[in-house]
Amino acid sequence: MEFNSVFAMVIVGALAGWLSGKLMQGSGFGLIGNIVVGIVGAFAAGLIFPALGFSVGGGFFASVFHATIGAVILLVLINLIRKSA
Repeated sequence: MEFNSVFAMVIVGALAGWLSGKLMQGSGFGLIGNIVVGIVGAFAAGLIFPALGFSVGGGFFASVFHATIGAVILLVLINLIRKSA
């Protein structure tokens, strides 16, 4: 894996985590937490969306869109776990 791809993954993860924190009203975890949530959300979306047949194309904005939706799904699950505990 090249440095450029790692850097792009961190940028997309940070942006997606920040967007998902804004969409979920108060579910942000700070910069590092948002990057982690965004990257994990992007991974989850990369597994879920092709199985459902959902695709919006390629490129930076499609990556951010997929990662944001995956991060929102992840934040919903985290909030459900927090409320049940």
